[in-house]
Amino acid sequence: MEELNLTDLLESPAIVEPAASASSAPLVKSQRTGRLIVGNCVDVMRSWSDDMIHLTVTSPPYDKLRDYKGYSFPFEEIADELYRVTAPGGVVVWVVGDRINGGRSLTSFRQAIYFQEIGFSAHDIMIYQKKNTPFMRSNAYTNAYEMMFVMSKGKPRTFNALKIPTQRHGMEMLTHNKLPDGINKKKLGELKKEKTRTNIWSYAVGLGGTTRDKIAFQHPAVFPEKLALDHILSWSNPGDLVLDPMCGSGTTGKMALQNDREFIGIDISAEYIEIARQRLADLGLPVELQHTPLPHDKPLPIDRKFATINANTLPRAE
Repeated sequence: MEELNLTDLLESPAIVEPAASASSAPLVKSQRTGRLIVGNCVDVMRSWSDDMIHLTVTSPPYDKLRDYKGYSFPFEEIADELYRVTAPGGVVVWVVGDRINGGRSLTSFRQAIYFQEIGFSAHDIMIYQKKNTPFMRSNAYTNAYEMMFVMSKGKPRTFNALKIPTQRHGMEMLTHNKLPDGINKKKLGELKKEKTRTNIWSYAVGLGGTTRDKIAFQHPAVFPEKLALDHILSWSNPGDLVLDPMCGSGTTGKMALQNDREFIGIDISAEYIEIARQRLADLGLPVELQHTPLPHDKPLPIDRKFATINANTLPRAE
């Protein structure tokens, strides 16, 4: 596979410098490069060439359930650009839920239908089940899941099936060829030691479940590292380019870089990008910073003489 070069793929308006690693960084080594971009993801993606992203794993804001610094969420524009920049056979994993108070909004399904309308195939509809949720409801069952829409641009070029052990294996009489008469017919067959997981994936949430990185919880909505990892392993290969256009605290980036993938993360909030930068730097993961100016942004500390973003002087998240 041809090696990717992020500098070749992205025409940067500024020279960028690597984020400094913390002295106490764990022994995690990555030969791949990550790039964090402060900017409107629609505008950033519009500057890219077609068909360059192998996998997108993201969890967008939905139904205004969280405060994301007052930024808007132009879903259709984001979806249109994701389709254009996704490579043939590439996949977008869209992790999303619905407002439930006052009746379910069904926003997630409307978004999935729009993805279909612009050309994506709904390759799978998966469930992200939360093992531990404290939100009890008085007149309905506890809401403990979100949707994971796996949208592909054509047939997925990669599927590395994740396996789990079977409870029993070996040779047994197995039911086969059951006809409308309902009579079971059996023949000798082999039960394998492993089987492919179902499309309902369960994860613990909160500190220690979602992640052990305390800095990540400075963002209002963090999804589990294991969720991002499982999708990255399933739908991409080493060396592939992974995108999170609303990267928040950098969970997708962490798992991509730790597993030999290239990564681009975009967020409109400079504060969230700094959380992601610090989190990745603490782990010794190589990442560069790029800033796309926005009219309502607070200016970042840029040395105009060299047009270099100084990662060490970015404002820290409180």
